[in-house]
Amino acid sequence: MDDAFSILLTNDDGIESTGFRALYEAFDQFADVTAVAPAADQSAVGRKMSNDVDVTEHELGYAIDGTPADCTVVGLEALCPDVDMVVAGCNKGANIGAYVLGRSGTVSAAVEAAFFDVPAMAVSLYVPPGGDVPWTEKADEIADYRHAADAATYLAKNAPEAGVFEEAEYLNVNAPMPNGQDPAPIEITTPSKMYAMTARHDDENGRITLHDRIWERMQSGDIPDPQGTDRRAIVDGRVSVSPLTAPHTTKRHDALDSLAASYLPE
Repeated sequence: MDDAFSILLTNDDGIESTGFRALYEAFDQFADVTAVAPAADQSAVGRKMSNDVDVTEHELGYAIDGTPADCTVVGLEALCPDVDMVVAGCNKGANIGAYVLGRSGTVSAAVEAAFFDVPAMAVSLYVPPGGDVPWTEKADEIADYRHAADAATYLAKNAPEAGVFEEAEYLNVNAPMPNGQDPAPIEITTPSKMYAMTARHDDENGRITLHDRIWERMQSGDIPDPQGTDRRAIVDGRVSVSPLTAPHTTKRHDALDSLAASYLPE
């Protein structure tokens, strides 16, 4: 790859996060990397957009007082408009399953890049729950992101020339934590359609608790997701790579055409 290959690196955990530093150090070995990332944690904000943002120079590039989608627009429009790729991550926590994609700030930064016709990747780390240590306190070392960094740099080096982005607009990459398996193989996947959100109404305090039951099921391996899905690949210790497109798809069909035709009297 040409030494001039350039990357806009962003995320949603914030510019000071361990996962962000892990990817920065990995990409910095072969590319010109400019950080344009949130100054603070912006997890699960989706494609929320600001009208204006403060920009502060940072040792890695720029810290943005805004969302991941803001960072992509600010970077591609104003700070580093000629980059070859946008990479978002590495997020602490997997972004797997079709219903998660629209919520994720990490994925949303990659989606935003697609509208600029710039190849993009969203990169996340699956941190398994369970044990004595809460998952939020795990993955605090650069080495914990090794599989994610290895897969992401491999794809950045090879996917454009291989023509991957002639078909996909962005890649959603999810990697397991190292656990003695070296290396973790890549599997091309589709987002799981399994949905496990629940809402419980507590009549005593008038509150409703929302909970995603999938994480407990993943801990035990008791998930119905078949081979070829992102969630199954992660549970089985593989790096999941889903090739995705950004625009919502449309499907014309006779039933809706008929309703439109009969809307107004002739």
